[in-house]
Amino acid sequence: MKTWYDSRVIKIEEQTPTTKRFWVEVEGVDSFAFKAGQFVTMDLPIGERRRQRWRSYSIANAPDGTKVLEFCIVRLEGGAGTTYFFEEVGTGTPIRFKGPAGSFVLPEKIEQELVFICTGTGVAPFRSMIHDLHNRGEDGHSIHLIFGTRFNENILYQKEFAELAEKMPGFRYDICLSRESELLPCLPSGLSFGLRKGYVHPVYLEQYKEVKPGRLFYLCGWKEMIDEAVANLTKKLGYDRKQVKYELYG
Repeated sequence: MKTWYDSRVIKIEEQTPTTKRFWVEVEGVDSFAFKAGQFVTMDLPIGERRRQRWRSYSIANAPDGTKVLEFCIVRLEGGAGTTYFFEEVGTGTPIRFKGPAGSFVLPEKIEQELVFICTGTGVAPFRSMIHDLHNRGEDGHSIHLIFGTRFNENILYQKEFAELAEKMPGFRYDICLSRESELLPCLPSGLSFGLRKGYVHPVYLEQYKEVKPGRLFYLCGWKEMIDEAVANLTKKLGYDRKQVKYELYG
């Protein structure tokens, strides 16, 4: 059984018009241990039954020995959990949760090329993983983050990832905008990243059509994206199913 923890919201920031970042501080502990990529399950006051109340969110920050956790949450039309976060949660609001949980984590020893494919707030576990590798001085691994969203205004952690691409020799970052008519990167000059119109699928189909047994693909996002990516990687390109790991949300 996972331990239940009490925490309080200590900070909230609007990240995009539909997304907010929430920081909570866990009570009763000196530090909160977890693996990059894991999630917690919150018990929110939004219903009587467990299935109505429980919502799971990936931890967006890297393990750092503190008791502060960050969550990146998008507002979903009609979603009881996200409506609660956007309309009722403020600084000081108590949040009860259990965890950490989940096997969507990196191997103990990384010898593979890593390809992270995500849409929207599915970037949260990858942000945790990339920062964790950077904090541990493991900057030389080959890591490619392919992030998809609809419009320029929905890009998450853009400047941060572009800066990491400058610091980490093996890290590359591509943004795919599925409904944008004009590409408008809002970054200082000198920061490099890929920016293109369309969905995430053409990027990995083009760049990873040569199958390599040591390559690992991690997918996080809506079910439709996951299903299409898994089919593309395993059936169209011919990767072994063990080389593809995924986590659904929504």
